[in-house]
Amino acid sequence: MNTSAKNIEKKEKRTVAFTSVLAAIFLTAMKLIVGLITGSLGILSEALHSGLDLIAAMMTFFAVKIADKPPDKEHNFGHGKVENLSALFETLLLLLTCVWIVWEAVGRLSSGEVIIKITIWSYAVVIISIIVDISRSRRLMKIAKKYNSQALEADALHFSTDILSSFVVLLGLVGASYGFYSADAFAALVVALIVVGISFRLGKRAIDVLLDRSPANARAIVESILANCNEVRYFHDVKVRSSGATTFIAATIHVEPTITIEEAHRIAERVESEIKREIPNSQILIHQEPDIDPEDYKLKL
Repeated sequence: MNTSAKNIEKKEKRTVAFTSVLAAIFLTAMKLIVGLITGSLGILSEALHSGLDLIAAMMTFFAVKIADKPPDKEHNFGHGKVENLSALFETLLLLLTCVWIVWEAVGRLSSGEVIIKITIWSYAVVIISIIVDISRSRRLMKIAKKYNSQALEADALHFSTDILSSFVVLLGLVGASYGFYSADAFAALVVALIVVGISFRLGKRAIDVLLDRSPANARAIVESILANCNEVRYFHDVKVRSSGATTFIAATIHVEPTITIEEAHRIAERVESEIKREIPNSQILIHQEPDIDPEDYKLKL
C-alpha cells in the first residue's frame, strides 16, 4: 500500500471512530437530561448504557490511532494487534451489557412492577437514539469491511445491539400505553441471547488473531499460488498470521539450482505480487533455496 492510500485509510478510520465518540457523547447527555426531567427509570438506564458505549467508542478511537503507528524497534511487526485487543475488550463490554439487560428484565418480571413514565420526550429520545445508532453502525461497518478493522467492526456491532436495545425500550413504552408492562422485559431477554451469541463469535475472532491463528482461507490461497508457479519446485514452512488489518506471510521455496541469485529473486517477487493481489494489505517474506535433492524436501501442508 502506497503512502497516499495509507494516509487515506488512517484518515477514514480515525474520522469514523471520532464521529462515533461524538455520537455517544450526544446520546448519553440527551438520555441523562430527559431521564432526569421525566424521572423515567428506563431512560436513565439507557443513559447508563450509552455511557458504557461512550467508553467503548473512546477505546476504539485510541486503538485505531495506536494501531496505525508504524513498526519500531520494540514492535517490529507494528501495533496492529491493539485493534484486536480493543475488539476483545469491547466484546467483554457487550457481555456486561447483556448481564445488565438480563438483570433488569428478570427483576421487572419477578416484581411485576415496571416504572415507565410516558411522555413525548420519552418517545423522542428513543427514536433519535435509533436513528443515530443506525447511521453510525452502518458507517462503522462500511469502513471496518473496507480496511479489515476488527476494532471498528466490534464498535459497529456494539451499536447495532444498541438499536435492538432501543427498540426494546420503545416496545416497552408502547406496551405500557396498552397496559402490557411485561412486553419489554421478554423482548429484552431475547435481545440479550442474540447479543451473547454474537459476542462469543466476535470474541473468538479476536482471540484467534491474538494467538496468531492463520486467517481463514489465507494459507490455502498462498499454497495454491505456490503450487501453480512453474518455477517453484517445492515449498514448505508456509506461515500466515494477522495483526490488525495486516496479514503477515512467510514461506520457503525451492528453485532450479543453476539459475542466478537475481533470477531466484525475480521468481520470489512474482510470487509476492500474485499473493498481494489475492490478499491485500499483506507483508510477505519469501525465502529461496536451491532444489538439490527432491527426496530431501516434501510439501508440508
